[in-house]
Amino acid sequence: MKDHIGAIDQGTTSTRFIVFGRDGRIVSAAQKEHAQHTPRPGWVEHDAEEILRNVRTSAAEALAGAGLEASALAAIGIANQRETTLLWDRHTGRPLHRALVWQDTRTDALVAEYTAQGGKARFQAKTGLPLASYFSALKLQWLLDRVPGARARAEAGDALFGTIDAWLAWNLCGRHATDVTNASRTQLMDLRTLDWCPALLETFRIPRACLPDIIASSGQVGTAAEIGGVPVMALIGDQQAALVGQVCFAAGEAKNTYGTGNFLLLNTGPEPVASRHGLITTVAYRLGSAPAAYALEGSIAITGALVQWLRDSLGLIGAAPEVDVLAASVPDSGGVYIVPAFSGLYAPYWREDARGLICGLTRYANRAHLCRAALEATAYQTVDVVRAMAQDSGIALKELRVDGGMVRSQPLMQFQADMLDSDVVRPAVTETTALGAAYAAGLASGFWSGTDELAAHWHVDRRWRAAMQDGLRADLLAGWHRAVERAM
Repeated sequence: MKDHIGAIDQGTTSTRFIVFGRDGRIVSAAQKEHAQHTPRPGWVEHDAEEILRNVRTSAAEALAGAGLEASALAAIGIANQRETTLLWDRHTGRPLHRALVWQDTRTDALVAEYTAQGGKARFQAKTGLPLASYFSALKLQWLLDRVPGARARAEAGDALFGTIDAWLAWNLCGRHATDVTNASRTQLMDLRTLDWCPALLETFRIPRACLPDIIASSGQVGTAAEIGGVPVMALIGDQQAALVGQVCFAAGEAKNTYGTGNFLLLNTGPEPVASRHGLITTVAYRLGSAPAAYALEGSIAITGALVQWLRDSLGLIGAAPEVDVLAASVPDSGGVYIVPAFSGLYAPYWREDARGLICGLTRYANRAHLCRAALEATAYQTVDVVRAMAQDSGIALKELRVDGGMVRSQPLMQFQADMLDSDVVRPAVTETTALGAAYAAGLASGFWSGTDELAAHWHVDRRWRAAMQDGLRADLLAGWHRAVERAM
């Protein structure tokens, strides 16, 4: 009997391959970073071939680290950075251009053009998404119009579009497919039919011949010939994978992932819930032939990336963990607020024209206060999303399950609980994106019997409880919202 599952976690800054055991615990892991190409302000690109090489390398290293052959894996699941947009040649397999990353804002002018014709919410009832540079449709339109010959090749089916899951499925399994979670982030899929919408394809000028098949998140994709012929049994967007990894299978359960950006998802059950307060309606997952589950999502562009900026651009710290040490050395931010609108503001504001700022500076402020303000900015942005979510869903969160690299920060997690006035809970296994991909693959392959077995694997590692007076909380949030107004 095979006792291991493999997961590819292809993220914005790196690729990981993690081997899990039957208890959902990590057996072995390997990670490879890839370059961030920024040819112009606001433009962010990835080399898809570099990402593919990193998948192969990390898989080999993780298996070697566990002392396993690929044949020991029952299945592989793939989780991926969403919205990142790629065109490649069907015959050579070579990309026609570097991938346009979800953070890329080069389509701002197109967003403004489409908005002027019918408003930012003109496609939201059908897709769950406002018009924004974030999503794939306008990125794909840009590639088709700007890459020489791309549109004609796409119309002939010789150039293929995909988000990174489709790129990996094509290269590992020879199948041009994407799952419902990733398709729901293109702004080309109808949320209710779970298929490409002909009217949207016409509006965005996207040829149907270049699009992948839409499949379930958990189910047979193909076999990874380069990884021992192991079956690939799941494709799922990274944030939806984290929802599965946090076993949020019941309506009303929510998770927040603290990574390059923050992504808070609330399971709303078998029906999509329309947002009136700046959130995204998205597919949460579809497990096999079961009906799809839906979610409300609040996407925040810059959280962990702000710490990287303090390190790489300002030189305030030498390594990311120094932020916690400095932040903990002062009782508060000294009145300093940072609004990290480097790519505009995402949920719940959706303002591409917003720009980052630091305000409240006095001679009293030092780098410790700036570090604390950077962590607090992550918590404030999360509060804005949670409040919008409560307004849309009528659900007041009792606790927030958290994961991602930043959840190791004691100052941030305590401040988050204080600002939310609710519990913040970190699970024993925090690599929930990879775990969710493994769970989806394990369910499809019969490795795990069902969601009840998965829920039994979830255990609390740390719980933070609110310990701040209401008046102070209100004052701090009021200061934050004044800073946001200035950024806009």
